Amino acid sequence: MSALAETAAGVYTLDVETGEVESFVPGAALDPAPEPETGLPRVVAAAAAGSTVVVAVDAKPPLLVSHDAGSTWRESGRGLSRGSAVAVAEDDPDLLLFAAGLRLYVSRDGGRFWTAAPLELPEEAIRVAWE
Repeated sequence: MSALAETAAGVYTLDVETGEVESFVPGAALDPAPEPETGLPRVVAAAAAGSTVVVAVDAKPPLLVSHDAGSTWRESGRGLSRGSAVAVAEDDPDLLLFAAGLRLYVSRDGGRFWTAAPLELPEEAIRVAWE
């Protein structure tokens, strides 16, 4: 399972299972996906696939997740730092990616539980996506 992480230096392709850097393209940037309109305050980043919407907020806990296109929200990511980017896998809306500091976190169950990828980025991610 590969994730893309854009930093100021370029785009990293990372295997989130092994922590291996699969590739790095200096100076590259990810195409920004349109962020869903949430109507929520303090939004840092947002992503959606189907009816699943995940939002990084400037608050504790740092994430809000909706499985009904934003009609209802639940807090997620207790214990995680505030972050800068989120992504939802198009083909599996339970597969979420969250960038906080130099770390990437993965949830395979729609945001209930989060696991740190076994690799730290050399700098903070600006944008993330699933490959």
